[in-house]
Amino acid sequence: MNNSQQRATTGRSQVRRAELIAIGRKLFADTSYDALSMDDIAKHAGVAKGLIYYYFKSKRGYYLAIVEDSVAGLVARAGDDTGLPRAERVRRTVDGYLHYAEHHHSAYRTIVTGGVGSDAEVLAIRDAVREELVAAIAEGAYGHRDLPPIARLALVGWLSAVEGTTLEWIGGPSAPDRPGRARLGALLVRQLRATLAVIEEFVPECPAPPPAEGAFEPADDLAPVTGSP
Repeated sequence: MNNSQQRATTGRSQVRRAELIAIGRKLFADTSYDALSMDDIAKHAGVAKGLIYYYFKSKRGYYLAIVEDSVAGLVARAGDDTGLPRAERVRRTVDGYLHYAEHHHSAYRTIVTGGVGSDAEVLAIRDAVREELVAAIAEGAYGHRDLPPIARLALVGWLSAVEGTTLEWIGGPSAPDRPGRARLGALLVRQLRATLAVIEEFVPECPAPPPAEGAFEPADDLAPVTGSP
C-alpha cells in the first residue's frame, strides 16, 4: 500500500470512528450505560460488533471515547477566539459554552454529570474540563491561568452554578418566556463580574477588571431587558 492509499484508509477510519461516536452519544443519552450491551450498540449502529471492538476495544473504551470527544468539543468551543481582547474573550467563552450545550444536549449532560456516576475515570475527565474552563476564565480576567486557592474556589463555585443553570435551561420546558442564549449569557457574565469583585475583596492581587475598560460588560445583544414585561 502506497502513502496515498494509507492516508485514504486512515481518513476513512477516522470518519467511521467519528460516526460510531456520534451514534453512541445518542444511545447513551437515552439508555443507561449498564442497560446497553455491545450487541445492542452494534444493532443500533447497524454494524458488526467486531467493528466496535476494533476501534474501541471494549464497551468501556467506547464510552470513554464518547466522553473524551464531547469534552474536546466543549473546550474547543469555549476556548475559541483567543486573539480577542481579554474582556471579549470571557464573554465569548460563556457564549461558546452555552452554544455547545444548546446544540449538544446529551453530550453536555454526560460531561457535567459524569455519565456513569461512579466511574472514577469518567469523573476525572469531567474534572479536567472544569479545570480547563476555570483556567480559560482566569486568563480572560487576569491575563494568567494560575490562581490563589480562594480565587480558584470562587470561580469553581461560579462554574458549578453555571452548570446547574445550563442543565435546567436545556432540559426545562420551552416556555414563551424561556431566555435565549444571548440573554442567559448576559446573566451569567454579570454573575461572573460580581464573583470577580468578591475575589478582589479577598485577594487584592487579583483585581477585578475595571468597568471603565468595558470588561464583562455585555454587548448590545446581551444587554438585560429593562422595564415591565
